[in-house]
Amino acid sequence: MGEFQYFDIILFAMVAGFLVLRLRSVLGRRTGNERRRDLFPRRAAPAADNVATLAEPDKRLAKPAGDAPPADVVAEGLNRIQRADPSFDASHFIEGARTAFQMIVAAFAKGDKAELRPLLSDEVFQRFGMAIDERVAAKETLETHIERLNSIDIVEAGLAARTAQVTLKLVSHQINVTRAMDGSIVDGAPAEPVEKTDYWTFARDTRSTDPNWVLVATSSG
Repeated sequence: MGEFQYFDIILFAMVAGFLVLRLRSVLGRRTGNERRRDLFPRRAAPAADNVATLAEPDKRLAKPAGDAPPADVVAEGLNRIQRADPSFDASHFIEGARTAFQMIVAAFAKGDKAELRPLLSDEVFQRFGMAIDERVAAKETLETHIERLNSIDIVEAGLAARTAQVTLKLVSHQINVTRAMDGSIVDGAPAEPVEKTDYWTFARDTRSTDPNWVLVATSSG
């Protein structure tokens, strides 16, 4: 009887090893060097003598509010970025920022630091991480749903050395509900969307081959 049990153990081990090898061949192995998703696609760089500039500010892209720079200053900032990186395109940037905004808000609500890490600067990641840790310590959860992103406008743009920076005004309707461990509501209302105005600044080294920008500053209006 013991010999049969020993044989069964060996047989199961062989089958398990075969399944592991098959899964690796189908799924592949993570090496830690996988290319992250490009959120900010760039247009093909035009010929050096055919670089377009934003002579007239695009009113859809630059709608500063309050003490924000006027549209022509924003347009000149975008021009400076484009001269440093001819593949930069404001409309493509906005679409990438829209996706990044949704990803960052969702990852923060889930407390997914791994998802946040490549999207944020060190300083912003530290602040977001501390807020997540405080939520976990309090045994609370955050439910966030972006019902709609009403508008996304460039309100500041410029170049510091070779680093491009663009500040966006994002107006959205969100449902944010914080719950205690027992499911009771600590803050927010599940059926009452709230309008939020956020100012997010993204930065990117124009010499980098990576097209993605990182979030370097946030504030609320």
